[in-house]
Amino acid sequence: MYSCEGEPGGGPCIERERRVSEPSWPRFPWSPDFSTPLSRVLLSHRKLSVFLAVFVCLVTSSLIVFFLFPRTIAVQPGGLNSSTVVIDESDIHLNITNILNISNNNYYPITVTQLTIEVLHLSLVVGQVSDSLLLHIGPLASEQMFYAVANRIWDENTYKICTWLKIKVHHVLLHIQGTLTCSYLSHSEQLVFQSYEYVDCRGNTSGPHLLVPHPP
Repeated sequence: MYSCEGEPGGGPCIERERRVSEPSWPRFPWSPDFSTPLSRVLLSHRKLSVFLAVFVCLVTSSLIVFFLFPRTIAVQPGGLNSSTVVIDESDIHLNITNILNISNNNYYPITVTQLTIEVLHLSLVVGQVSDSLLLHIGPLASEQMFYAVANRIWDENTYKICTWLKIKVHHVLLHIQGTLTCSYLSHSEQLVFQSYEYVDCRGNTSGPHLLVPHPP
C-alpha cells in the first residue's frame, strides 16, 4: 500500500495505486492483430493453406499405400512339356521338362531368384533340382518358365509296368513339389506349389503348352 502522508487530499497517492493495479501490457511486434479486415483475410488464407496441405498429404499417403501394398503372386503349374526315357537293367531314367506360369498382380516389378523342385514317386524322392534364376516380371504381367528335372526310378513294380510289353499303357504318377523365391522392394517371398503328372515311362513325349493369360 502507498501512504498519503504529506500530500493533501491523497490525490497523488490514489493515482499511483491506480497505475500499479492497472498495468498497460506492451504489444509485441510479432503479435497478430485480427481487428482489421486485411488481417481477417490473411487468417482465412492461412486456414485454407493448412487445409490444402493436410488434404494433399492424405491423398499422397493413400496413393502410396494403394500402389505399394503387396498383392498376390500367382504360381500355376502348366503341366508336362516333354519327357525322355532311358531304361537300363534295373532303373528307369526319366527326364521331364515342365512349365510354370507366374502372374504378378502388383503395381511394381518382381524378380524370380530361385527355383527348388522335388519329384516323388510312391512317396520316394526320385529327382531334385535347385536353380538360381534372374527372371524379371513387370507390373501386372505374366511370364512362363520351363524347368527340367532328371529322375531315377528304381522301384521293381514300376520297372515291370514300364518294361512289360503286354501292357498297353505305361504311365507313372509323379508328385512334383516346388518352391519359388521372388524378391521385390527389398523383400523376399517364397511361394509353394505342387502338381501331379502322369508320364509315359515307355517312350518319349512332347506336348507344348500355351501361356495362361493374365486375368483382366
